[in-house]
Amino acid sequence: MKIENFKYHERGMNRFFGPLEARVMTILWDHPELTIKDVQHQLELRQDKPLSFNTVMTVMNRLVDKGFLEKLRVRKASLYRPTRSREEFLEAQSKELSGELLDEFGPLIVNHMVDALDEVNPDLLDQLEKRIQQLKKERS
Repeated sequence: MKIENFKYHERGMNRFFGPLEARVMTILWDHPELTIKDVQHQLELRQDKPLSFNTVMTVMNRLVDKGFLEKLRVRKASLYRPTRSREEFLEAQSKELSGELLDEFGPLIVNHMVDALDEVNPDLLDQLEKRIQQLKKERS
């Protein structure tokens, strides 16, 4: 599932999804296997304005069409659940984005990422160093 329109100026899941899609995905990652009505209720608890059932249904079915949710028939109800966990989704998207940045910018992006490590936890730098050593051993 490739995200076609990554929005670098946004924050969180809004970088990958529209605002309502992001809220729906967050709810379903927190509470897998909900009905449309359940998601509608959760959305209304998290914001002031009510949302129509049809709006929520349309968004959820689009997320099914895009491959982010799957729809399960259980008796007379349809339950929706994410096709990947939040962690699996973020892992796949960050890998895709990193690959695209490397393809487009090559050594420049690597230099900028290393420069950005000055501003993060020193443990991350240690993890990076271990990963580089591991890659070197695997290639030998």
